[in-house]
Amino acid sequence: MTLAGAPAPLQRLVAELGRLPGIGEKTALRLAFHILRADAGYARSLAQAIVTATEKVRLCSVCCTLTDADPCSLCADPRRDGSILCVVEGVQDLMAIERSREFRGRYHVLHGVLGPLSGVGPYMLGSMLWRPGGTRGEPPAISEVIVATNPDVEGEATALYLTRLLRPLGARVTRIAQGVPMGGDLEYADPATLARAIQARREL
Repeated sequence: MTLAGAPAPLQRLVAELGRLPGIGEKTALRLAFHILRADAGYARSLAQAIVTATEKVRLCSVCCTLTDADPCSLCADPRRDGSILCVVEGVQDLMAIERSREFRGRYHVLHGVLGPLSGVGPYMLGSMLWRPGGTRGEPPAISEVIVATNPDVEGEATALYLTRLLRPLGARVTRIAQGVPMGGDLEYADPATLARAIQARREL
């Protein structure tokens, strides 16, 4: 984007902000002016936070969530029930379920869902459960897997795929139930709705 009469550093800042998802031309310009109007300390703090996050945040080797320590705090918490596993599409979904304060087991983050139209097949999903050489241990250690993918076409296809993958291993496979609307995203569901969905999960 070219801003008539704007200095080159401002144009570069607006261009970089505009590359963020959901940020349009006008929003990028508004954010850029906000940064410029703030004191220099804010700009340095923001830049340092971005650099620190990109350098230190990585995937947990056990559940594949984002963390700055390996294993993550959820996997390292001895108070959580390691025999119950909740499979989610992304880190935002994990955070949403945690806000409900209903689930006290462990997680596995797929970082995607099956999407034939977008060309995403099973081999392109994040590390699968109990993969060869993985860190989940043997299947009998898991008594129940709760499939908490979004209730849309891709989420349902992924749930069915995971059910076929996990059922022969002997684990009980359940699906989150009422409260989450068809076509909705877990990330935007309120904690009470997610709590009801976890409580009323059903067998797959």
